Amino acid sequence: MRNELASLLEKYEERILGQSMNLKLLLSALLADGHVLIEGVPGTGKTQTVRTLAELLNGTFNRIQFTPDLLPSDITGSTIYNMQESNFQTIKGPIFSNILLADEINRTPAKTQAALLEAMEEKQVTIQGETYTLPEVFFVVATQNPIEFEGTYPLPEAQQDRFLLKLNIDFPSFEEETNVLKHVLENPHAEINTDAVMTIDTFLSIRREVASITINDDIFNYIMQIVRRTRDIEAVRFGASTRAAISIAKAARSWAYLTNRDYVTPDDVKMVAKPALRHRLQLAPHMELEGVGLDEIIEELVGAIAVPR
Repeated sequence: MRNELASLLEKYEERILGQSMNLKLLLSALLADGHVLIEGVPGTGKTQTVRTLAELLNGTFNRIQFTPDLLPSDITGSTIYNMQESNFQTIKGPIFSNILLADEINRTPAKTQAALLEAMEEKQVTIQGETYTLPEVFFVVATQNPIEFEGTYPLPEAQQDRFLLKLNIDFPSFEEETNVLKHVLENPHAEINTDAVMTIDTFLSIRREVASITINDDIFNYIMQIVRRTRDIEAVRFGASTRAAISIAKAARSWAYLTNRDYVTPDDVKMVAKPALRHRLQLAPHMELEGVGLDEIIEELVGAIAVPR
């Protein structure tokens, strides 16, 4: 199983250049049965990154472009009256897929954003009082533009907390960006689609293996010390919840599996701490005025806690 997953990751990195760390974190979240929020400026390959993952897994993929006039029913589906058959029929929305890309999620108001809450937490959708189960592999990847951009609506705290990780996609290095440019221009007729590397059933088997990765009590204590510390420091206005601790543990377990280990180490926890916490913490006003970044605060916070041996 590990060899098949390694092949998937290798193929993934061949198709998406310059984002190796984010690709591994994205796959970690999928293995942990979580969801991912991606922030980055337009044109950095966010949509292609998610679409390629769906193709590699041979899973169903849908993309929703979030706009100010999008309605909740445009996501979940609706019930219409069929005049020919004289009955009501349920038309399922694009949320019924293995991998859902919620593109530019912060360009639509909170009412429409909330249409994802039940699906992300309970893997089910309610349409006109009827509940429908989503696929066992259901992965929401939401992209958002930086909040400074015009026409954006900040995601409510409850919505952000549903995401296991938040990834920041920045511009690639000079060499990597040059390689992307050359690859696109020199292969204008290259196949857009990527051949599948594994099936959804195989992926589910791998996910069950990930669930057996060992986390000892020292690591549990280490994770809890990090989370509880976020509630005590002056730099943070609102600290992380218990769900944050669960997210760190799940993501660390997936990262350990991807690193070919059957147990979680403190380094695994450190690796996933920033993406698991950066969307759950809110800086104190005086820290925002000083221009201090959340990632910097998280690094200092984690670095100040004794590492278990």
